[in-house]
Amino acid sequence: MSASRPLNDALPPAAPLPAGFGRLVSAQFASALADNALLIVAIAWLVETGRPGWWAPLLKFAFTLSYVLLAPVVGPLADAVPKGRLMAVMNATKILGVAMLAAGVHPLAAFAVVGFGAAAYAPAKYGLVTELVGPERLVAANAWLEVSVVGAALLGTVLGGLLISPLAGQASAALGCPSWLAAPVEACGPLPVALMAVLALYGLASVLNAFIPDSGARYPGRSVHPVALVRDFAAGCSLLWRDRLGGLSLAVTTVFWGFGATLQFAVLQWASDSLGLPLDRAAYLQAVVAVGVVAGAAWAGRRLNLAQAPGLLPVGVVLGLLVPCVAASSHLALALPLLVALGATGGVLVVPMNALLQHRGFRLLTAGRSIAVQGFHENLSVLGMLAIYAALLRLQVSVGVVMIGFGCSIAALMVALRWRERRLGPAALNP
Repeated sequence: MSASRPLNDALPPAAPLPAGFGRLVSAQFASALADNALLIVAIAWLVETGRPGWWAPLLKFAFTLSYVLLAPVVGPLADAVPKGRLMAVMNATKILGVAMLAAGVHPLAAFAVVGFGAAAYAPAKYGLVTELVGPERLVAANAWLEVSVVGAALLGTVLGGLLISPLAGQASAALGCPSWLAAPVEACGPLPVALMAVLALYGLASVLNAFIPDSGARYPGRSVHPVALVRDFAAGCSLLWRDRLGGLSLAVTTVFWGFGATLQFAVLQWASDSLGLPLDRAAYLQAVVAVGVVAGAAWAGRRLNLAQAPGLLPVGVVLGLLVPCVAASSHLALALPLLVALGATGGVLVVPMNALLQHRGFRLLTAGRSIAVQGFHENLSVLGMLAIYAALLRLQVSVGVVMIGFGCSIAALMVALRWRERRLGPAALNP
């Protein structure tokens, strides 16, 4: 362990990001692009087959379930094998999930398989970042990674909108409803072209993963007995929550990602109810939010470091308060700048907090185990918030009221965390 460094002390001079980091970003971008396009395509499938609107968030629920249920396993798995190789295998698993959807398997089951691939992909991806990049460059590395994640969400959402557009429908009509697609003829629509495009993206990601270098990091072997894995995971959760900075960053990122996943669906519904936009055009508003996140994340990567992360809690307050402003908008010209601002504040907040959590987790646990703990809590938050959101829609609560409630709750939590930090005083970055 290094000597304690107060948070306001400067970190060592920044070194260049390693060459292998660029390959990692490229591979994860292709995989995330396919994930986001697939979600829009699957929502369109639900609409065309007459499923109720509250089924849409259940797709994300099924996708996320593996992150929570398999968290004790995926961390040790990511530490046990070269992470680039594991990422390639998990992309093949996502391909299997898409094939299941095309074969007529229930979309929730197909999304659960895609989610399994993503659940093991995440600790390998973020763990490799921590192994390749030193703490003095971790915020910058996270900025690049978040820009690629959100850029993939932006372009994936736009791509998903294009893949369910009339243009794609015309291309699919020329092909007809192929025999490999187990869908009713009247529901076939643009699905053939859409699913082939998503499969091609996952295939590209698998190829790119094969070129990611091994970091050389190795960890002691651990018992694979289920009870031992669960106990070890529970101990890791407890250790990270008890850590002053680890607990703070874990609380913020947990709430942020649950909120972000719910907002993804709320914006689609709000755009339909308040602005009268069809699904393919409503999907572009998600891209507007993503533009803001990219801008905020890029700014944070250039201007902020680990030491400044705890001081960003007021940004979280602004983030929460922007949501009711968006919900109250009834004109696209007013909504667009608000959505960009919403995304930008989220990017500024989450990039340093993610980096701080990765740094503390790596010091207290291992790269794979710490990311698995982080993923467990963040995706448990996603499951909980999506379940609440789906239930409120089922009870016919308007999406505007739901957005106002979620936004005010986020703002109140950030105020509470800020008050706690001021009461406890300065913390050490490397105690």
